[in-house]
Amino acid sequence: MSLSKKSALNESEGQRPSTGVNANIAKKIRASRKKEVSVEKLFEELINGNKSALSRAITLIESTNPAVQEKGELLIEKCLPHANRSIRIGITGVPGVGKSTFIEAFGGFLADSGKKVAVLAVDPTSTVSRGSILGDKTRMETLVSHENAFIRPSPSGDSLGGVAKKTRETIILCEAAGFDTLLIETVGVGQSETTVHSMTDFFLLLKLAGAGDELQGIKRGIMEMADAIVINKADGENLKPAQKARAEFRRALHLYPAKDSGWQPKVLLCSALEKTGITEVWNLISEYKKSLKESGEFDSKRHQQNKFWMLQTIEEHLKSRFYNHPEIKKLLPAQLEALDKNETTPFQAADFLLKKYRSL
Repeated sequence: MSLSKKSALNESEGQRPSTGVNANIAKKIRASRKKEVSVEKLFEELINGNKSALSRAITLIESTNPAVQEKGELLIEKCLPHANRSIRIGITGVPGVGKSTFIEAFGGFLADSGKKVAVLAVDPTSTVSRGSILGDKTRMETLVSHENAFIRPSPSGDSLGGVAKKTRETIILCEAAGFDTLLIETVGVGQSETTVHSMTDFFLLLKLAGAGDELQGIKRGIMEMADAIVINKADGENLKPAQKARAEFRRALHLYPAKDSGWQPKVLLCSALEKTGITEVWNLISEYKKSLKESGEFDSKRHQQNKFWMLQTIEEHLKSRFYNHPEIKKLLPAQLEALDKNETTPFQAADFLLKKYRSL
């Protein structure tokens, strides 16, 4: 049966059906996709403190595209002379300790004081769906709108201690953009915190009073790294238990080995909700910075961190080259299948693949 000329199923000759997208808008989108990012222009906007440029720069270095990664490396090189002009503060604590609330109160206090604050909040990434909540911008409603603040949530991925792989480079970009105080929040679920400790000047551990010692397995390692312990939610009925916990933590800290810098970690009380104790936390960090600057330990620590970063970068690069090599991509599935069939051992399979890689 022939269709009527007026049927909606008919198309006029030489015309495409409407997609519902404005042609001009679609043209602009295609043009923006084709347009390459100018590293030089991005750099100029970045060092002038443009937050939008900073966001684009971070997106650039987080890319997994090799061509885009080259641009990111070039941008980092340009930013290096403008970096190292901040105090980097790592903040950790178990889920529920109030990290986001504390960071909003603490960051807001600093921003109101004229400091330029960048918050690098690392969100948990699901190992199943690879999805990430990235909700810190919604939890820090006041701070995110402050003209002196910048918040960048990043998915943690598979990186050690819940710290995104590109956080180190992001620190350099933030410093080049003029941010003088960096707050780096970790996931805080008991994973090794070595990574965040290796990229910060001051390591702050948030604790709760009356939470018990369910985390004995991780407490010692993290407490040894801490430059200060802040007992959060010290308000209302929690105030007396918090004061008791402070005394207990002070006694516990004396049992740990002395730090190479000579700094004696302190224990403070704080209520992020009522914004009490915030000034004392900042005064302590300022005291720490002054003390280590005078002794030369501050710069020495930065030099040691640079060496650690170099070794980590080499490891990541070698790992990436190994798994992305075409020949290894061909051989790996067969070795995994052989493992399933008990035809080889993990050590034999690894040795086989490494020998093959060395011979390529």
